[in-house]
Amino acid sequence: MFGAGGGTSSYEEAEACDCVILWGSNARETHPIFFHHVLRGVRRGARLYVVDPRRTASAQWADLWLGIEVGSDIALANAMAREIIRAGLANHAFIARATSGFDAYAAAVEPYTLARAAGDTGVPAEAIRELAHAYARADRAQLCWTLGITEHHNATDNVLALINLALLTGHVGRYGSGLCPLRGQNNVQGGGDMGAIPNKLPGFQDVETDALARARCAELWGVEPPPTRGWHLSEMLEAMDRGELTCAYVIGENPAQSEADQGHAIACLAGLDHLVVQDIFLTRTAELAHVVLPASASWAESEGTVTSSERRVQRVRRALDPPGSARDDIEILCELARRLGCDLGDPRPEAVWDELRRLSPMHRGMSYQRLDQLGGLRWPCPDDAHPGTMFLHERLWADDPAERGAAAPFTPVDFEPPVDVCTAEFPIRLTTGRRLDSFNTGVQTGGYTSPLRRGESLDLAPEECARLGIRDGERVRVVSRRGVLEVPVRADPILRPGLAFMTLHFPDEVATNQLTIDATDPKSGTAEFKATAIRVERLGPAPQGAPAAGGEAG
Repeated sequence: MFGAGGGTSSYEEAEACDCVILWGSNARETHPIFFHHVLRGVRRGARLYVVDPRRTASAQWADLWLGIEVGSDIALANAMAREIIRAGLANHAFIARATSGFDAYAAAVEPYTLARAAGDTGVPAEAIRELAHAYARADRAQLCWTLGITEHHNATDNVLALINLALLTGHVGRYGSGLCPLRGQNNVQGGGDMGAIPNKLPGFQDVETDALARARCAELWGVEPPPTRGWHLSEMLEAMDRGELTCAYVIGENPAQSEADQGHAIACLAGLDHLVVQDIFLTRTAELAHVVLPASASWAESEGTVTSSERRVQRVRRALDPPGSARDDIEILCELARRLGCDLGDPRPEAVWDELRRLSPMHRGMSYQRLDQLGGLRWPCPDDAHPGTMFLHERLWADDPAERGAAAPFTPVDFEPPVDVCTAEFPIRLTTGRRLDSFNTGVQTGGYTSPLRRGESLDLAPEECARLGIRDGERVRVVSRRGVLEVPVRADPILRPGLAFMTLHFPDEVATNQLTIDATDPKSGTAEFKATAIRVERLGPAPQGAPAAGGEAG
């Protein structure tokens, strides 16, 4: 964000603000630790607004829930911006001081009237107005989002629309005001920090444009980094389709079940000349592999660090030795490198971390000793005396232009509906997400029992079940333009008619990703998991006299 690859705020700031917006985030179930901080803020008097197609467990705590149509986020954000500008609530002093491109942005949002947005989003105009005024008038406000925003074909534009709102109101660069992308998986922030992004070196330094970073890497590694960006996962699958990518090395990931349009993903992986999988479980992807390398469980059997969504780096300590022939990921990688003719040196975790500190200026002051003593540090932390950075972009408020640095740009974006269009043949919008008891494709959570776990279902509004003549618990056939599956129905009052919900947690029983579309955001590589058009077919006649969920059998 404005050159930094992480959220601007610390968790504790949610406790000290006046307004919290959860946009496309059911944090109560998917980020429960962060949600505790939100609740502390609510109990202190902050108003909570939730933008989500479903009236989720998070929305049930909200002062106002905006039940948006799936994929219409930009229409809502632009209408809020227009209302803020028209009501004279834009922070023009901040805009003039710290931003660029405001006039073009104001012109771009002008067509997004409250009436138009109400039609595009399904949210009443008065609710849009209330949210716009509450956010703009708040002294301190946090705008938070997660996969509900980013798993779309226009994911990057969705995020830019929210960043524009923060710039418009000055809700960035101050304690209590910021932008909080809540990371979707454990230590995904740390992976980005290390350079596990196609166009970045460690510390989010651009591989193509940052000459100093490239020089540091070349000096330390003894080899020049590639001069151009690599492929993200969606581009890799496309390259497999073309026959251009013939070998893959998958570490701790299960793309055979986690990727959209699962049938296509499996065909790509199965068609490789050579597939290596390094994991702690024999996943569906590992079953396709030519070689499987048993790794250690990083949360209990490895030493290292983990980075949270608030940019806090903390130590992870080994509690158990890996079982059997399992080995630490670092050991496997270094041994493989040696066999390929490249000695990577000392594989100790602290030595690897110290190498990162030499390459990444924002990690330089984070020695293991300081991480131990201080219970973690938030980057940027440029030297051994630095306390870490609670919130980012304070520079934008500096009076001195030299200290303020580059202006933060407004980026006009336009609303585009989901790629997979609902029609008479596919009239229901399926969106996907997570539940509190399970994680992603269930690899790490499916092996133990939970009193909260109930297996997979197609969740529909009670009114939808009544219209279709379907009983709660009845198995149905779900059809999309890509696949078909059978699953029991669950009537869920948090849904509205026309909207369905499923998870990816039980792919061995119900392969939800057989239905989802692999339409991809060209900027981030993220597929549109959140917006699939489906129809629901009964597998047989309703039992005589059995009531349908939410009403009488039809």
